[in-house]
Amino acid sequence: MKVALVTAAGQGMGAAIARELHEAGYQLALMSIGGGAEELASELGCQGFTGSITEADDLSSFVKEAVDRFGRVDAVVNNTGHPTKGELLGIPDADWHLGLDLVLLNVIRMAKLVTPMMEGQGGGAIVNISTFAAFEPSLDFPVSSSLRAALGSFAKLYSDRYAHAGIRMNNLLPGFIDSYPEEAELVDRIPMGRYGRVEEVAKTTRFLLSEEAGYITGQNIRVDGGITRSV
Repeated sequence: MKVALVTAAGQGMGAAIARELHEAGYQLALMSIGGGAEELASELGCQGFTGSITEADDLSSFVKEAVDRFGRVDAVVNNTGHPTKGELLGIPDADWHLGLDLVLLNVIRMAKLVTPMMEGQGGGAIVNISTFAAFEPSLDFPVSSSLRAALGSFAKLYSDRYAHAGIRMNNLLPGFIDSYPEEAELVDRIPMGRYGRVEEVAKTTRFLLSEEAGYITGQNIRVDGGITRSV
């Protein structure tokens, strides 16, 4: 049975992804900064961990506990919260550094922890939950837009480097999703005329982790109702 790790799994998209993977038969280890991941893990009969994705020691402990219990890691979903918003040049350095930990370094640190194991197992799959604004930057999300664009570059570099080992990495780019309050002016911008559902993000994540997506790597998959305009 395959084992998947999911971060920021206590609510919203992370919790929906955990439920979808549970239904698909994965053994799960769930992490969140609050107690939500442990509560969901108790409900699903899997492993929960409380810690921060911005702390290298917490990530290391999370992976170690999962490996101690399950003996392997086949899939990882790097889900995060949203970095600081604000006036572009008014955002303090500390918030940019925090965003780096939250959006990019968490993925790099996790990759360092699981890649040797996946190489030994003959493969694995990683999905990073990003944002539609990664490649159409928005002043509403300055830190996220900037650093998730960097995440796109890292995912491509990683996927090229480890494709020979059967390890895939893709980014999933959600638009406005129903885990956040709906605003009419935002709905008006979406060609499909509605927010996405967390379940839709979860099902796409499951697909990208599956063998059905075995020839997809280094990609940025938009799940945004058509809100991005670039082709």
